[in-house]
Amino acid sequence: MAAGPDATISDTAPQGSTHGINGNGSELPSANGIPEGTVAPGLSADEMALYDRQIRLWGAKAQEQIRKAKVLLISLRAVGTEIAKNLTLAGISELTIIDGEEVTEEDLGSQFFLREEDIGKERAEAAIPRIQELNPRVNVRADGSLQDLLTRDQTYYAPYNCVIACDHDDLTLSTINTAARFASRPFYAAGIHGFYGYIFADLVAHEFVIEREKSNVPTAIKAETLTRSVVSVTSRKESSGKTIEIVKKAEVYCPLILANSSPLPLEVTSNRRKLKAVTPLLPCLRALFDFQREAAQLPDLNRKEHIMKFTELAKQKTAELMLPPDTLNGEFLKSFMQNIGAEITPTAAFVGGRLSEDVINVLGNREQPIQNFALFDGDSLDGRIYSLFSMPPELMTFDPMMQPAMPLDNGLNGLNSQIPPPSMANGPQVNGNGFSTALPAVDSGASTNAGIFADSTQGNDPGQVI
Repeated sequence: MAAGPDATISDTAPQGSTHGINGNGSELPSANGIPEGTVAPGLSADEMALYDRQIRLWGAKAQEQIRKAKVLLISLRAVGTEIAKNLTLAGISELTIIDGEEVTEEDLGSQFFLREEDIGKERAEAAIPRIQELNPRVNVRADGSLQDLLTRDQTYYAPYNCVIACDHDDLTLSTINTAARFASRPFYAAGIHGFYGYIFADLVAHEFVIEREKSNVPTAIKAETLTRSVVSVTSRKESSGKTIEIVKKAEVYCPLILANSSPLPLEVTSNRRKLKAVTPLLPCLRALFDFQREAAQLPDLNRKEHIMKFTELAKQKTAELMLPPDTLNGEFLKSFMQNIGAEITPTAAFVGGRLSEDVINVLGNREQPIQNFALFDGDSLDGRIYSLFSMPPELMTFDPMMQPAMPLDNGLNGLNSQIPPPSMANGPQVNGNGFSTALPAVDSGASTNAGIFADSTQGNDPGQVI
């Protein structure tokens, strides 16, 4: 069921799979994932009933983890609005929103928690009452502006299980990413430009479990990629006679400041077919980040020097990525530049839904997370994931098989960041132009977004399309 702006928790919980089957295809002891007549530890009977359809998808244990999670969301523009909706409906414990910008008339076109009477109010404060209505069990609160946040050190991030920042320039994102890393907290960045969008994930160090029917080929405990290793393999017998294999894996990540300058994986650059399939959105996004660093604003298409500068940067990034010259053609470059700064609600719904799905999986320690850049081209309906990884120097000897999973409680016993932080007191200049929109909102939900992005880390074909 799609979740619109007037939906509530009672009618928007994700549709469950067939009775008795969980999202991984294995049997459940009962409809809600636990034996009949019992209540999952930490979940009340009311909560089991309320989140029943979700528990069918990801299980009672994952729902309990989600129920305890505190999420920090920075910016409540179109993508942030979708994320706030999805995570509130999922039943997290607390959602803290950082957004002190004033509501404008343009915001009403893509941010369905806002109304005309909210114009002039702080965006987060204006939206919170309507977000809260979705699920009264979630504590939704505002906590100042981006400028306030950039004066805080890493201790501010420690209570949160996940930090999400949307629609900011890469200097701002890197500053927040660094602080979250120092607190050993997962970090996501996301943004949209018209039909185009991206998600970046830095989970620092993360363990997750994949359940699947056991095959004839045994799963080896070994490193699978530069970033991922199999930690353990166990199995269980189902009443149907099937044997389910439970594979625990560990994944390490790098921060945005490194990922944004990392080359494509060798398996891509050494394969002509894979290299030719790389989306031109990747060099264009990197060019946009660089342009904002230099000009402290988005490109203005009314200024010829901006067009020339962005074109030059896009060509430069194409060459740096070792992509064929014809990857970036004039038609795509023109389309991307015309979309810069626009907020299109269907794109926001897709990107926000995919990010929310990944956050829920990470909180529940299940399924392969994004590693580490997901790019979406809504014009061609093309979604790809690229592992753009550079190992921080101090982690060169890191062995993911020897590290514990990052805690989901408020402890700090995960990995500490090895990247020196920029000054938190003198954060990067925030883009004053903002993002514009004139498009009406549509009724979209996270349930329509699952499975569109290819997950290159699951196989041996980075950038693969589903």
